[in-house]
Amino acid sequence: MDNIRVFDEVYHGLLSILYDRMKIFVKVKPNSKEERLEKMDENNYSVWVKEKPREGRANLAAIKILAEHFGVSKSNVILLKGRTSKQKIFEIDKGIS
Repeated sequence: MDNIRVFDEVYHGLLSILYDRMKIFVKVKPNSKEERLEKMDENNYSVWVKEKPREGRANLAAIKILAEHFGVSKSNVILLKGRTSKQKIFEIDKGIS
C-alpha cells in the first residue's frame, strides 16, 4: 500500500509542475459583513465571505473569491480538504506551463 501512496504523491507532484498547480491553505470566515481575501504568507490565505456555512454556500463563495484573485475560472479552483471545516486546502490550476 505504501508504494501506491508514494507513486500517487510523485504523480501528483509531476502534474503540479507540468500543469502549474499549487496547493494553498485557506481559513474561510463565513457570515462576514464584507468579502475579502488576505494573503498571510506564500501558501496561507484568509477569506471572508458573506454567506453562511450552509449547504456549501460559503465554500462556493470562497472559490469565487480565490478564482478572481488568481485570475482563473471557478472550475480551476478545487477544494481538496475541509468541506465542513473553516481550515481548507485548495488546489489552484493555472493551466499548462
